[in-house]
Amino acid sequence: MTNQELIAKAKEAMTKAYAPYSHFQVGAALLAKDGRVFTGCNGKRHLWGDRCERTAVTKAVSEGVREFEKIAIVASSGDYAAPCGICRQVLFEFMPEGKVVLWSELEGEKEFALTELLPFGFRGEDIK
Repeated sequence: MTNQELIAKAKEAMTKAYAPYSHFQVGAALLAKDGRVFTGCNGKRHLWGDRCERTAVTKAVSEGVREFEKIAIVASSGDYAAPCGICRQVLFEFMPEGKVVLWSELEGEKEFALTELLPFGFRGEDIK
């Protein structure tokens, strides 16, 4: 799947976001190694806030999928929206060699190795 196809799926997911106060909608499309795509959007209310990246991972894991290649993330602001620290670590646990594709309406796509965004990610096997 191309980055543009993945970005299109993330944009579609973004339209389902629930952000009644901030109106800041974010969508993600997560490409599994088996070719399936799992999407997620953010949901924000008074005391809770779900992140699109973790939503996509949770959906995939609930379907038995745990190996991913790439995730695309888009935001309603039209600017790049990189995953937060917690999301970076969650992604690292499932795709330490994976790629993150960000989209800007003005500047287009940028692709990063996840390790560029989280250079010292924690691996469970590091515990001895």
